[in-house]
Amino acid sequence: WGTGHATLSCESEVHVPFAVINADDFYGRSAFKILHDYLKSAQDRDGVYDYCMVGYVLENTLTEHGHVARGVCTVDRDGYLVEIHERTHIERFGEAIRYTEDGENWVTISASSVVSLNTWGFTPSLFSELAARFPLFLRANSDNIETAEYFLPDVVGSLIEERKATVKVLSTDERWLGVTYRED
Repeated sequence: WGTGHATLSCESEVHVPFAVINADDFYGRSAFKILHDYLKSAQDRDGVYDYCMVGYVLENTLTEHGHVARGVCTVDRDGYLVEIHERTHIERFGEAIRYTEDGENWVTISASSVVSLNTWGFTPSLFSELAARFPLFLRANSDNIETAEYFLPDVVGSLIEERKATVKVLSTDERWLGVTYRED
């Protein structure tokens, strides 16, 4: 059921700050270093969770061989995530980059947009939030439970909106390399 469910399944084994990444992407060496450096001192304070994510430049995360899914981010001037919107179908059209939610209507998006590739850093506080919200996900998706995904970015976005978490965006110029398409 997606990244939220996969992360939740690790709850009994993880008791320190940790990173979550997708297995079908290469994020670049510096991404792992900045995650590590942040997580060394990550600590929830005053009831607010201390999380981070690596923020990539959209242009550096596209393939010439199909579409990609990315979390398109809004970041404040202090470098914290304000909101994230999952865009599951982003493609390059010549010099333009566009996304669609319905396969028919396309929206142009800036090549310099900050995006998430699910390269996250969390404290163990995330597990209680994932566990509490998972039954709600199951109920809300009872009609399409075989294909529904419990998106980790959706949970993080809700925590930000509820003022329960801050997410520091760790910027990188790394180029993404995926293994979704054979040609890549």
